[in-house]
Amino acid sequence: MADSSFDIVSKLDRQEVDNALNQAVREVANRFDFRNVDAGIKWSGESIEIQANTEERANAVLDVLKDKLVKRGISLKAIDPGEPRLSGKVYKLGVGLKEGISQEDAKKIGKIVRDEGPKGIKAQVQGDELRVSSKKKDDLQQVIALLKGKDLDVALQFVNYR
Repeated sequence: MADSSFDIVSKLDRQEVDNALNQAVREVANRFDFRNVDAGIKWSGESIEIQANTEERANAVLDVLKDKLVKRGISLKAIDPGEPRLSGKVYKLGVGLKEGISQEDAKKIGKIVRDEGPKGIKAQVQGDELRVSSKKKDDLQQVIALLKGKDLDVALQFVNYR
């Protein structure tokens, strides 16, 4: 009998991020506390750029974006907000999007799986994802539950469960 396996990945659904961004744009345009403060949010290449006339307003727009991302099912661990910086008369705040599992994060996750998971589990790094395999499907489900219970710095998804 072949081993059962699944992949641990960290991917973003770009369409959901775009939908959340569009909802945040509409809310910023309509909210009374954002009137006449030159507040805005938009795509800037592969990241999101927020601008406002004060540092507090830029952080408030970031909070609106975070709220919309959570409602759309995007983990806040997948974004990397920077600090507001003064650019001319407006404050700009860049929000990076994190995808993929870095090598050190993959090693850390693999170590957790080997140390705390059931015996007979194999974890191997494959590029920016991690493949976990075992003879028993129940062991794989225990590993998924174990990793969901851990507070890791990466938004994890479990795919290709076979």
